[in-house]
Amino acid sequence: MAETPNSGEQGAAAEDRAPRQIVVHAQYIKDLSFENPNAPDILIDPPSQPDVEIGVNVGARGLNSEQYEVMLSLSARAKAGEKSLFLAELTYAAIVSAPGTERDDLNPLIMIEAPRLMFPFARAIISDMTRDGGFMPLSIQPIDFVAVYQNNLERQQAGNGADTGAEA
Repeated sequence: MAETPNSGEQGAAAEDRAPRQIVVHAQYIKDLSFENPNAPDILIDPPSQPDVEIGVNVGARGLNSEQYEVMLSLSARAKAGEKSLFLAELTYAAIVSAPGTERDDLNPLIMIEAPRLMFPFARAIISDMTRDGGFMPLSIQPIDFVAVYQNNLERQQAGNGADTGAEA
């Protein structure tokens, strides 16, 4: 029974902490590419329903003791049968900080909340790019950045365990 009051006190202490916040200092295009390899033929006789594959990745690096560069990478590859329609790639970046955030909360905050804030801008760039490339604007559906974060953690853990036996 002695543990119950401690648990309550810890919960109250957690509530007394300042709320987690993220400050976006700048957002910018770090890398942008659009390929339309079969133009103009594909635009003269367009296919009815292309198959579009979307790729998402998030990365971050420390710039100094307070600021981080977060990179949201989006790629879209459209094909009709064996014919490639377009390939769009964007790395959209932001400089962010999280003042007053506990060290344990910093990584999820930077890797989940920052991309969530950046996504609408990156989505608009991809949409404009595909439209300007001669295709219908590509509207990427909302992304679950918690799942992306968890997937990246699993890949890192699997990579660390596989390093010993993977190289021969």
